[in-house]
Amino acid sequence: MDFINDRFMIDNEVGVRLYQEVAKDLPIIDYHCHLDAKEIYENNAFTDITQLWLAGDHYKWRAMRANGINEYAITGEASAEEKFQAWAETVETAFGNPLYHWTHLELSKYFDCNINLDSHNWREVMAHCNRLIKQSDFKPRRLMERSGVEVICTTDAPLDSLKYHRLLQQDETFAIKVLPTFRPDDVFNENSTEFSQFVARLGQMTDIAIESFAHFSAALESRIDWFHETGCRISDHGPVKIEYQAADPARINQLFVRKAAGESLTSTEETEINSAIFVMLAGHYKARNWAMQIHFGAIRNNNSLMRQRLGINTGFDSINDQSMLASSLNQLLDAMAQANALPKTILYNLNAIYNDVVATTIANFQNAELGVKSPIQFGSGWWFNDTRRGMESQLNSLADQGLLMHFVGMLTDSRSFVSYPRHDYFRRILCNLIGGWVTKGEIPDNKEILTRMIRNICHDNANNYFKF
Repeated sequence: MDFINDRFMIDNEVGVRLYQEVAKDLPIIDYHCHLDAKEIYENNAFTDITQLWLAGDHYKWRAMRANGINEYAITGEASAEEKFQAWAETVETAFGNPLYHWTHLELSKYFDCNINLDSHNWREVMAHCNRLIKQSDFKPRRLMERSGVEVICTTDAPLDSLKYHRLLQQDETFAIKVLPTFRPDDVFNENSTEFSQFVARLGQMTDIAIESFAHFSAALESRIDWFHETGCRISDHGPVKIEYQAADPARINQLFVRKAAGESLTSTEETEINSAIFVMLAGHYKARNWAMQIHFGAIRNNNSLMRQRLGINTGFDSINDQSMLASSLNQLLDAMAQANALPKTILYNLNAIYNDVVATTIANFQNAELGVKSPIQFGSGWWFNDTRRGMESQLNSLADQGLLMHFVGMLTDSRSFVSYPRHDYFRRILCNLIGGWVTKGEIPDNKEILTRMIRNICHDNANNYFKF
């Protein structure tokens, strides 16, 4: 039997049935990724499997470094063959790491290759993949179509023109929705000089003279409207920590004016202005029925020597910790609720020790007024939790403290056009978990309810929640 088959990752018969009959072929709504709309629009062919697999994939780069591979064969000037060989040598050491599973899911799905990649057969596998990759089936758009994708949401800066999203929407030959996500990292930049420069560019782009916090809010609202007109229905935020500190409007305006002028603020002042900005943005999102995503808990670019050499997003990030998270998270959501500014919200926690903190927090702010069930969501296992253990931990915490039936499910969070098997990986883990509950007699084998639950989590909830 091939390594990748319909029983892969599933150890009970109910789980196999749920996967085969319900989850396996459901369409994909990938509501958070880092694909480039320009690449999708231009639809250029990949040169080889090395470019498709290894260019920019810092998950693989981290594993290769751990395997003693020289940087020359990771991000350096090594040939495509040398880099692929280095990856193959790493794969055979990766038992227990989800990279091993993802690698073979992708080989099986896209290349119909059921060989277990290792240091002995890499030439055979590479030659097989490179023969196929020249076909039109391996261009970006076709890879998405073959994956069963309905919608993807990219990640975009507030001043992005969204040119390629709009061009794709005008292209009647491509049915998949490619929608932007409003990611205002620049708005929370603690470097006052860079923040001042951003405010100046924002004012120029919106034709608003930004002289106060109210002007700043109006200019950002103008950009949010631009995103909304382009199909955006989601924002995303990536704070290292969740912090909240209230301040009155006069003080917020004073802090904004100082920072916009390039003056550095204290850490307490930064928390005050950022808290006010977060609540202000949340109000704009709620007014447009957007969902607000908050990915928190990553400490990035920790190896300063490698950052100087390679730049950011090159595989030197870690899970962060935080004191007083529960208090800060509840205070932030409460401030939004008090201001009638709490939109549909998805919280992604990178540090699994806080899973129950997040799961109990979201229950404090559930309500029926936003027109969806469980408008405050505990997001799927993110980044370092994108593993069997991480997913099961998130699913169990959500089930313990909330209603798993209403979970909006999986996403790729990826820059790769062949990362969609991560949805399949999640579906297998989900079906195995729920099937295991049935097998152990913890829930009934009610086909109608179980079918609805799997469909909801894998597709229907996201469709109803985001209303793309």
